[in-house]
Amino acid sequence: MYRVPNLPFRVLSLAVIPAVFGFLQVSLAQNRGPSQDPGRQPDPARQEDTSKEPQAPPVHAPATPDKASGTETNSSALVLGPGDELDVTVYGAPDLSGHTRVSSDGNISIPLIGYVRVGGLSSSEAEAEIEAQLRQHLIVNDPQVSVYAKEFTSSGISVAGEVAKPGFYSALGPHRLFDVLQAAGGLSDRASGSVTISHKGDTENPVKVELSQDPAETVRSNVELHPGDTVFAARAPMVYVLGEVNKPGGYVLNSTGAMTVLRVVAAAGGPTRAASVGGTKMVRRTPSGLQELPVPLKAILRGKTADMPVSADDILFVPSSRLKTIVTMSTVVATAAATAAVYHVY
Repeated sequence: MYRVPNLPFRVLSLAVIPAVFGFLQVSLAQNRGPSQDPGRQPDPARQEDTSKEPQAPPVHAPATPDKASGTETNSSALVLGPGDELDVTVYGAPDLSGHTRVSSDGNISIPLIGYVRVGGLSSSEAEAEIEAQLRQHLIVNDPQVSVYAKEFTSSGISVAGEVAKPGFYSALGPHRLFDVLQAAGGLSDRASGSVTISHKGDTENPVKVELSQDPAETVRSNVELHPGDTVFAARAPMVYVLGEVNKPGGYVLNSTGAMTVLRVVAAAGGPTRAASVGGTKMVRRTPSGLQELPVPLKAILRGKTADMPVSADDILFVPSSRLKTIVTMSTVVATAAATAAVYHVY
């Protein structure tokens, strides 16, 4: 039996085994495709689309109207009305252009056309209406019209009540409450700080705003106004002091209405020397008519009785004392005589 030497056999085995392993690795690599580095992402631009189904074209959502574009109707937009001054320009036709004013029925006059109704329209809508009339009358083939409102006399804010300068104020666009009050000269001394606002088109539901000294409340009370609104500043309740006081007149009650006789007399500078404090009376308006109430002012001043509250439109009267008046007149005469004697007046 022939026996193969051990050394050549071992050498052959060492050469064949690596060759077999190499062949197996090549076969596996070909079946698996190109090798990928696990630490590196594949390039999406080089990836082939293996999907056999065709992709649907992208569906674009319908464009939503831009609220800021101004295509939607804005309730606060300025519209033309009677008395507004307009500059109408028809490009290329100076004879058709000119300055005009909206009539009381909302019309303006355009040469070769006649009357065009622009009342209740915005400037852009008025331009479109005039262009349509020019085409309809075959005056201009492709008209280009510009309408410029120099003054909106019909679109303003009315301010009434206790303000320094009540009246009608033109408002180009929305305004704030404090802007309008400042234009009217501010609140008067008799204003209560309560303002009622009636919005255009909703006069049945007026809005009441209380003006406060608190900065946070002041910011919240500065509401927005629109052309056509009406602002009314309410009058504060008054108490009147007449007779022998140093500063007779009317005095505003505070917001709480907690005013008393002593405070009113103090605000009026107190009684004069000729006052008959014990005869002070108060006249009050009641549902049954005027009522006269005695006021123990002398006892109140001395702290012997409680102070009396006063109501809106009360009239406090401090009479004069005849005796004090005679004494005062005697003092005046004596002083005058002494002065004449000193200066030798005969």
